[in-house]
Amino acid sequence: MRLLRLIVVCLSTGLLMVLSSGCEEKIKPSVLPGLDSKSIPQQESWNSTIVISDSGRVQARIRAGYIQKFDGPQETMMSQGVVVHFYNEAGEQTSVMTARQGKVNERTYDIEAEGDVLVVSDDSTHLRSEKMYYDNRRHLIHTPEYVYVTSPREKVQGRGFESDQRLSNYRIFKVTAQVRGN
Repeated sequence: MRLLRLIVVCLSTGLLMVLSSGCEEKIKPSVLPGLDSKSIPQQESWNSTIVISDSGRVQARIRAGYIQKFDGPQETMMSQGVVVHFYNEAGEQTSVMTARQGKVNERTYDIEAEGDVLVVSDDSTHLRSEKMYYDNRRHLIHTPEYVYVTSPREKVQGRGFESDQRLSNYRIFKVTAQVRGN
């Protein structure tokens, strides 16, 4: 009887030790004091493409070397080279914009490009500036910055610019120009 009682006590103690070992406190990951979670990207990707479309029609295709998506200010940040292909209603490419970095507003799908911005239309018109904006709702490229526009016919520069995405109808607000006659 004593042997049976000793076996039951040993088994009970062993079983209690096995069960209690699974009940240890879980370690929580450390959070750096003063670090705001909104300043940390929710998603990251490298060498990726973003497609902006409306009712199945592609309006723009954006390629970037590094993309960060933030939930705080609903923005997608792009860096390490940004290339934006713009398309018309028929799905034909109208122009290409390149820049060092940029961002997309997730609510409006407006684009901001910065750093050696170059926009080239399909008719070989070139637009250069340090900063450029694309208004998705109005399909309008604009900037308050200094711009250089060159085409086979003319060289125009000035401060403040607004154009359709084809660069066929543009306005420069403070102009200096060189025009070649036929």
